[in-house]
Amino acid sequence: MEPKIESGKKYNKWIVILSIAIPLVVAALFGIRIPNVGPLMFLPPIYATINGMTAILLIAAFWAIKNNKRQLHERLMKTALLFSIAFLVMYVIYHMTSDSTPYGGEGIWRSVYFFLLISHILLSIIVIPFVLITYVRAITKDFERHKKIARIAFPLWLYVAVTGVLVYLMISPYYQ
Repeated sequence: MEPKIESGKKYNKWIVILSIAIPLVVAALFGIRIPNVGPLMFLPPIYATINGMTAILLIAAFWAIKNNKRQLHERLMKTALLFSIAFLVMYVIYHMTSDSTPYGGEGIWRSVYFFLLISHILLSIIVIPFVLITYVRAITKDFERHKKIARIAFPLWLYVAVTGVLVYLMISPYYQ
């Protein structure tokens, strides 16, 4: 049986590629419009709900692992990962059919909105390699190292999921 660290190393190239490619592809796709398709205004509440469900799944998975329910933890985390992928696909499709909606709030709420939005975007990029490394360490059964990085990945991912919902709730009155 190959050592855990060695078995995880074969994934490192893919972690680096995906951690760079995902943000670049998302940014590039923002500049592309799907021809003859109007704004898909039904998507934002769906992908905001998926973000909220991801947050709930992450909290439930944390509870599961703290209560030695490893199989439940694994299922919840895989579902959270699938939900995040679904969110990303819908988010990109929406932005390929719609212009960005300007925030119309004023005063302190404007500052709060932009703080949440900017931190959400930056951390959504930063969290990618943490989630991928955490996942690889789990599937290669390197649980000690998995736990160490999960302590970083979990709060980042949870913050991104929760702020995604908050940003949606704050911008939704200004959708046209």
